Amino acid sequence: MRKLTFIWSLVVVLTVPAMAQKDKRAQTILDAMSKKYQALKSYQASFTYASVGGGAKDSYKGDLTVKNDKFRLVLGGQEVFTDGKTMSTYVKETNEVNVQDYDASATSELNPTQIYTIYKRGFDYRFLKEQKQGGRTLEVIELTPNRKKSPIATVQISVDKADKSVRNWEIINKDGKRTTYSITKFTPNVNVPDSYFVFDKARHPGVEVVDLR
Repeated sequence: MRKLTFIWSLVVVLTVPAMAQKDKRAQTILDAMSKKYQALKSYQASFTYASVGGGAKDSYKGDLTVKNDKFRLVLGGQEVFTDGKTMSTYVKETNEVNVQDYDASATSELNPTQIYTIYKRGFDYRFLKEQKQGGRTLEVIELTPNRKKSPIATVQISVDKADKSVRNWEIINKDGKRTTYSITKFTPNVNVPDSYFVFDKARHPGVEVVDLR
């Protein structure tokens, strides 16, 4: 399930002390970004994932679709379905799906539907810089989680200055591992039925179901 851990890193963007601060400029940018995404009924994002250092060297392409409290995530041969009540994790290589109850409020749950508000809970943040990327001006914010036992040192989020969309973010671990996610395509308010977020056993002949509920 190592690749699933990579998936969840995408979501939790997260948790080490540094300068105790909440920079006003950074907060203004993060609040505008959060407001933009929370106003959407749904969205689909394609992204690239890369991880180096700390014994890791991986790269994948992935897709995330979110609709209210539901999401479907595809990355590295795994697919996660959540309809807000049940979470199903399908592993293509073994044709196996793990099914469990889903609790979006659980602090241990890494939730893609909360990625744009996670900075509001237990983080210090500061504005780092503006930088150009592909004709865009990005505002780079650094988050420093407050939990001392967190393996994460810092998280840098780059927000498009013009439309407040997230373009990329980098998670730096204490062990030197650097994980980067870059958005390659973003489609707001996609039209997807609720059934899209439910694992359909009939579409996977011979699948082994491991029910952990």
